[in-house]
Amino acid sequence: MAVWARIAETIARHGSAALVSVVRVAGSAPREAGARLVARPDGGFFGTIGGGRLEYEVLAETAAALAAGRAPASLRTWTLGPDLAQCCGGAVTTLTEIFDAADLETVTMLATAERGGPFAVLACLGEDGRVRREITSDPAVLGAPSARPAPGQPFVEHHGDDLAPVLLFGAGHVGRALVLALAPLPFSVRWIDSRADQFPPHVPANVVAVHSDTPDQEIDAAPSGALALVMTHAHAIDYAIATRALARENFDLVGMIGSATKRARFASQARQLGVSEKAIARLVCPIGLPDIGGKTPAVIAASVAAQCLVARERLGAVPRRMVGATA
Repeated sequence: MAVWARIAETIARHGSAALVSVVRVAGSAPREAGARLVARPDGGFFGTIGGGRLEYEVLAETAAALAAGRAPASLRTWTLGPDLAQCCGGAVTTLTEIFDAADLETVTMLATAERGGPFAVLACLGEDGRVRREITSDPAVLGAPSARPAPGQPFVEHHGDDLAPVLLFGAGHVGRALVLALAPLPFSVRWIDSRADQFPPHVPANVVAVHSDTPDQEIDAAPSGALALVMTHAHAIDYAIATRALARENFDLVGMIGSATKRARFASQARQLGVSEKAIARLVCPIGLPDIGGKTPAVIAASVAAQCLVARERLGAVPRRMVGATA
């Protein structure tokens, strides 16, 4: 979630906004340290800190804080079992802040940084109880989690989403369904097709639509560790893209829509082109998780999205802890 963009938008529309951050977790809890929620004065909110009774009580407390207006930040520890009757059994410490028009300069600065990807902030609770933030590129800060915020003691926040790069080839029915499936997930999607008229007029915020007469050449500029998802309107184009992606040997997933027969034909052609057996073995075709059946675009899209999440998790590209430390 674009936290600071949501805060800026909420201040502009409603006059104020609240940010609730999970800054410490002890034991079992519904969300990790770094989870955030942005609340509006009208009761609406964006994001989640875990749902259930915890979130219900936090939202009620936040609504009262928004009604009271600008105030010092508030730290509170919630013991999930005794306090909230949640079976997790752990404890969660939240930091609640109220922002209004007086904070727009700082909020806008942070929203601008957020659009550029992950970034680190060195923060401190001031004497007035409000959090002061300064964007930093210090390597020692970038990788450092923080202890619980305390007056006068600097702590680190990490903001922005760690989006895994995806190259999606094909804007047909499945491609369109997959773009929607990936929209709320931690991926940055480059959506490529040789047919300009196949793209819808609007695409999700994490998607860039690319018309290319030579879609396979997009492989050369892709970052290391990208996921290549191949589902164009023509087998020959699919084969050219997959061959080029496998030859690079640094894609975390190369998947192609099709069947076992299509895979066998691709393997035969790839061998004739000198592609190694090791490289051919890395091709996932049919694409998607094998335990999820169904051939409708929405089902295939759900299966492929799940496969992308598995690949991201397996290879360690999980969301970075943004605030606080896990006990």
